[in-house]
Amino acid sequence: MVRGDRAVGPVDVPVIGPGTREVIVLTVPLARRTGRRLLVTAVFGVLLLASSFLYGLSSPAAASAGRAASADSSGSIGNATHFDSLGSPYGGCGVPQAALESQHFVALNVWNTPGNYAGQPTPRPIPSGDAGSMGLFDNGHNCGRWVRVSIGDYCTGTNDGAAGQAFCRNGNWTSDKYNGATLDMLVADSCGDTNAWCRDDPYHLDLATHSLNAFQLGGQPVADMYPNRWNNRHISWSFIPAPGYSGDIAIGFVQNAATWWPTIDVTHLPNGIHGVEYYDGSAWTPAAMVTDLGQQYTIGPDASGGSSYTIRVRDVDGKLVQGGRTYTFALPRSCSSGCPQPYTGASYTTGDNGSGSLDAPTNLTVTATTASSVSLSWTASSGASGYDVYRDGQPVGATTGTSFTDSGLSASTSYTYAVKAHDSSGGTSAASVGVTATTGPGGGTGAGCTATTKLVNSWAGGFTAEVTLTNTTASASTGWRVGWSWPGGQKVTTAWSARLTQSGSSVTGSNVEYNGAIPPSGRTTFGFNATGNASGLPGNPVCTLG
Repeated sequence: MVRGDRAVGPVDVPVIGPGTREVIVLTVPLARRTGRRLLVTAVFGVLLLASSFLYGLSSPAAASAGRAASADSSGSIGNATHFDSLGSPYGGCGVPQAALESQHFVALNVWNTPGNYAGQPTPRPIPSGDAGSMGLFDNGHNCGRWVRVSIGDYCTGTNDGAAGQAFCRNGNWTSDKYNGATLDMLVADSCGDTNAWCRDDPYHLDLATHSLNAFQLGGQPVADMYPNRWNNRHISWSFIPAPGYSGDIAIGFVQNAATWWPTIDVTHLPNGIHGVEYYDGSAWTPAAMVTDLGQQYTIGPDASGGSSYTIRVRDVDGKLVQGGRTYTFALPRSCSSGCPQPYTGASYTTGDNGSGSLDAPTNLTVTATTASSVSLSWTASSGASGYDVYRDGQPVGATTGTSFTDSGLSASTSYTYAVKAHDSSGGTSAASVGVTATTGPGGGTGAGCTATTKLVNSWAGGFTAEVTLTNTTASASTGWRVGWSWPGGQKVTTAWSARLTQSGSSVTGSNVEYNGAIPPSGRTTFGFNATGNASGLPGNPVCTLG
């Protein structure tokens, strides 16, 4: 994969073409960012000559060197163009539009090169030797941040962003009823176009078109500012922490991510992102940003060749997010040959980065596997009163000892495990280094059975399902057994045509008196009611014939 004439990494790295909105994955050019309307864009101050576009900066390099310090302070005046949507599959920050935490988003300028409209004034990412050309996109370092944008004056003249031309020609700036309307928006894209907006104005913002009438004044949306009273209005804006932030970060694997290229998106950030670090089993290692896609990072596994990962994130001030919280997760099974979708969410468990008094369990080991179970052991943590076991990022059981057997699994399937210690006061350790186990194949004595599940009905808080067992042997069975594990706290309440028992998340069952004999290629069905979310329905329970 090349950007221009420069190699940028693995062939499956998504790349934003320099000076364009074109997004490329592998060698296939994808959709440009759509809907730029130069005749309906907001403008920067008064009639400015190229030399005056440094308004608010002592030098062009200050935008990068100070991490947009002037925009962080009292609010900077700039132009505001607009566009319809991010490119596909990714915007300039490396995140698909559907995965953004807000659909009110903006783009920042890649370059600050007044009077220079070349397609690529410098390479991307911009080298340190060209820091004077750095725009507020800041090589992706302002991705995932929030800005508070306020509407300014309206232009009565020509305001087309033409290269080398003044803004608001043959007209005047005037205020109207929309002045002062505000909206909080997310930095999600970059602007490298060859026009005055993206080169001459360091404080230019490109706003999502659908956000223009969502600006609020007096607690109400303006509703009708765009298109008739838009025509290139002034704006003022400043960076802010994520408004009303709650919850935690989101992590997802990008398209083509796999064990040989574990690349993730990090979103829903409290105050931007200036780095990701991953734990390699012995130390924290800085992850590499993918070119200048500010929210995409290539990480490493907890153990060589593994598919379990532990990361921590630094915000725009270089501080560890959530006080140094760690996030442990596994590569989803759907990504075993490379993630097929632009974004595949990852469920994670959290730890406290060792800052508490409880150490993470060590030496997590797979001690045995069968076609339907995995047995684990680990070294005790001093002060622990018990341990919580996680499979593929989800809790599957707890124990007071240092061993655990996870049963009801599918044959010939890989699972990733981690363990956390907890104490009697509720404290929890960071997750252990993960291990991956693969269950054995089905078949052999007592096998010869397949099982499929069908959702019959669901309601708030519960559901009904049926399981059909098929005898795949040439002989009639004398009985059968079945098992599975719930992923999310579901619990069987009643069953018919089977005896089902549940321990923790594991369910086991057997035939009743009248349906143990299944003829060759024959079938039998049982059903059950359960509490919880029906999305956790077992797709293929493990069954064996007696």
